[in-house]
Amino acid sequence: MGKAKIAITLDTEFIGEIDRLVEEHYFQNRSQAIRDAVGEKLARLKQNRLSIESAKLDPKYEKAMAEEGLAKDVSQWPQY
Repeated sequence: MGKAKIAITLDTEFIGEIDRLVEEHYFQNRSQAIRDAVGEKLARLKQNRLSIESAKLDPKYEKAMAEEGLAKDVSQWPQY
């Protein structure tokens, strides 16, 4: 994945916390800390969206559809 430089503005409190974590060798530098934080946030947002969309599904309908497809496929499976 390519990288690009950007400029951001953060509260001094956040910068202090990031610098502390860098000093404690939790991160190599500020950039790594911010990259990791942004990556984790984007992953959580993606997961939350999946959860929200999944909640819209009708469990009874989805189960019926899965069982219908499975019953059809089982008849075509080889005997063991």
